[in-house]
Amino acid sequence: MLSNVPGAPGLETARQAGIEAVTIDHRPFGRDRAAHEAELHSALVARNVRLVCLAGYMRMLTPFFVGVWSNRLMNIHPSLLPSYPGLHTHARALQSGSKIHGCTVHWVTEGMDEGPPIAQAAVPVLPGDTEETLGARVLAQEHLLYPLALKLAAGGVVAFPPDTAALRNPEADTKPHRG
Repeated sequence: MLSNVPGAPGLETARQAGIEAVTIDHRPFGRDRAAHEAELHSALVARNVRLVCLAGYMRMLTPFFVGVWSNRLMNIHPSLLPSYPGLHTHARALQSGSKIHGCTVHWVTEGMDEGPPIAQAAVPVLPGDTEETLGARVLAQEHLLYPLALKLAAGGVVAFPPDTAALRNPEADTKPHRG
């Protein structure tokens, strides 16, 4: 487990599960994101990491990092992308009158929350919902969805789609075509 935030709760959770937990704080690097990401890259390579799974990483990655980890870099986002990329997704869903909201696990590309989706989970927007109540239902789905998406990606069931693909259903590739 690698974090850019010292004391992030996930670090202790990882340690309690017997997983190495490392912090590479971005603050000593100032505005030099490339230098920070070079350190992240070195730490990942030293540990023979094959798939990078972001969660709560609230910084845009540089083209260097996205490029070197291309097709092996995934993220979870609290909206049904392409709706509501970026921050404040629950408030924006409520303000727009959305009837459904949810979360998306997607491949990371250079644009913010623009990568191809791997999996999505939806929840209803209920009358009287607040950012907190809606966010809690979405978070519960995130905790179910991300492990599933990680299993699919690590097992090679889903892969970064080719540039020519609009959408790709991995199940369609394993079932015989009828017709």
